[in-house]
Amino acid sequence: MTHHKVTIVGTGPAGLTAAIYTARAGLNPVVYAGIQHGGQLTTTTEVENFPGFPDGLMGPQLMENMTKQAERVGATIIYDTIKKTDLSARPHKLYNTKNEEITTDVLIISTGATAKTLNLPGEAALMGRGISTCATCDGFFYRNKEVVIVGGGDSAMEEALYLANLCKKVTLLHRRPEFKASHIMLKRAENHPKIVFKIPYTVRETLSDNSGLTGLLIENLETKEKEELKTTGLFYAIGHTPNSDFVSPYVKIDSQGFIDVKNFTETNVPGVFAAGDVADHVFKQAVTAAGMGCQAAIQATRFLEAHS
Repeated sequence: MTHHKVTIVGTGPAGLTAAIYTARAGLNPVVYAGIQHGGQLTTTTEVENFPGFPDGLMGPQLMENMTKQAERVGATIIYDTIKKTDLSARPHKLYNTKNEEITTDVLIISTGATAKTLNLPGEAALMGRGISTCATCDGFFYRNKEVVIVGGGDSAMEEALYLANLCKKVTLLHRRPEFKASHIMLKRAENHPKIVFKIPYTVRETLSDNSGLTGLLIENLETKEKEELKTTGLFYAIGHTPNSDFVSPYVKIDSQGFIDVKNFTETNVPGVFAAGDVADHVFKQAVTAAGMGCQAAIQATRFLEAHS
């Protein structure tokens, strides 16, 4: 059986920041990288809104830098996935892909959330080359261009309004006449001169060339008529799926799957903390995830000091 003092599950900005802080505290953290080392930032091209990089940098490079920094100060990265847990008592029990048992005094969950997409053919190859799941992250690259956003909730309206401040035109596609968005957010979007609604439409195909996305084939779900819509930017705003199943039923999770935290990053289970997009359904930014990772690390350190 393998035992760790501090185990961090997930290697996005939250997990790697937690690793840096707990390593510097002399706790020798072990980080399980999971399926996507670096999280959602590995699917992003250029990151221009992370402080300290005036010329921007590539998302994968930022994650590589943070990984090297964590390892340099004493963190150990294990390229494996934690599939399930038993958090009924301390030390907590974790199980990897080989179903091997790992015990830990403290657990920091930073497994992030997976943005929902339409899973169109060729979609994966166009991520960062015309398709994005974050207007706040990537909208800057589409200044004065015509873009499309898919969604019908408050997040879709917020992102459409954000894009409208940057882009020449924003076409919002939604599958049905009814919206989940609040009345005030819907009206703001409807009243914006740069936002055009197309209802009830969905995207059926992406069109592209060597430069990336060039357009979309969209379908009217009532008439079944299809038309081509030229655009170099498609933004999804149809929600996120938090990667939290592996800590159920021990850790309290809300109706959307986000881990419920109190007092910054504490969960309902003593010695278990959550940071980043797996617990954040509001901001979903690399810098806020890193901040939560710092909070989780400091709280974990203090927990160990109080329970040693």
